Amino acid sequence: VRTYTLFQETYHPEAFKKFHPSGPMSDYEHRLQTMHRAHIAGMDDVGIGALLGLHDYRFECLAMLQHAQHLDRTYQAGPLTISIPRIRRADEAPAALSVSYPVADEDFAKLVAVLRCAVPYTGMILSTRESPEMHSRLLNLGISQMSAGSRTDVGSYTKGDISHETELAAQHANENTGDHEERKGQFSLLDDRPVDEVVYSLMESGFVPSFCTACYRKKRTGAGFMAIAKEGNIRNFCHPNSLLTLQEYLEDYSSPETKKMGHLVVDQEKATIGGSTKAFEKKLLRIREGKRD
Repeated sequence: VRTYTLFQETYHPEAFKKFHPSGPMSDYEHRLQTMHRAHIAGMDDVGIGALLGLHDYRFECLAMLQHAQHLDRTYQAGPLTISIPRIRRADEAPAALSVSYPVADEDFAKLVAVLRCAVPYTGMILSTRESPEMHSRLLNLGISQMSAGSRTDVGSYTKGDISHETELAAQHANENTGDHEERKGQFSLLDDRPVDEVVYSLMESGFVPSFCTACYRKKRTGAGFMAIAKEGNIRNFCHPNSLLTLQEYLEDYSSPETKKMGHLVVDQEKATIGGSTKAFEKKLLRIREGKRD
C-alpha cells in the first residue's frame, strides 16, 4: 500500500455524531487518529478530506489545514492529497436530499484557492461530482488531480473490460442530443465524460495530462517526497514523467483526434525540460516504438 486515503467526512464533533450515530464509524477520535496509525504502520503517504455540506465549509477548511499542519509537524510529511467533494443527490440518503450546509460555487472556488495557498505541496483532488465547467475553472485555482470516466453504481467496473469507455461516450452523446436516461449510483455525477474527452479538453486548455506513478515506484514517499516538493523541485521529475505517461496513453488508448493533439503537446513541452534531454528522448522513442517497462 502506497497511499492511505480516508475522509474525516466532517471535522465538527457534533455534526459527526449526528451523521454517525452508531457503529464503528461513530468514534470521532478514532477516525481522526487514523492517519497516525497509518504512519506508524509504515504508510507514509496519506490523503485526507471532508465531505462538504455536513457543516460550515469554512470550519471544515480550517480543520483540514490544522490536520495537515499537525501531520507535517509530527511526521515531516503533510497529506499527499486533499479531497474536497461536495454532497450530491443520492437516493435513500436524506442528508444528500436536504443538505445542511450547501456550498455555493463561488465559496467552493474560494476554498480551493485558500487550500492551494496554504498547502502548495499537496495534490488537490476534484471528483466527477463537479461539472466540466467547474473542473475547468478550478484547474486554474489550484486543483492538480481529477477523476475521469468514473461510475458509482455497484459492479460498474469489471477487470479487463474496456466497454465502459465506449458506453460512457455513447451516453454523453445521447445527453447532448437530449436522449438521456438518468443513471443511478451511490451519488449523482455531473461530469460523465469519457477519459479521452477529458484528456483532450485538458490539452486544449493548455494543461499536460499525467498518468505518472513514478514516485511510488522509486519510493519517493512521505518525508522524502515532501522535502523535494516543498522546495519546488518535484517538477524536475513530474514534468518529463507526465509527458512519457501521456505518450503511453496516446499510443495505447486515445482516439485519433486526441493522439494528434497529444503529439503536438509532447513535442512542444519537451523543449522546456531543463538540462540534457537525451535520456528523455530515448525513453520517448521506446514508447513510440511500442515498448513498455
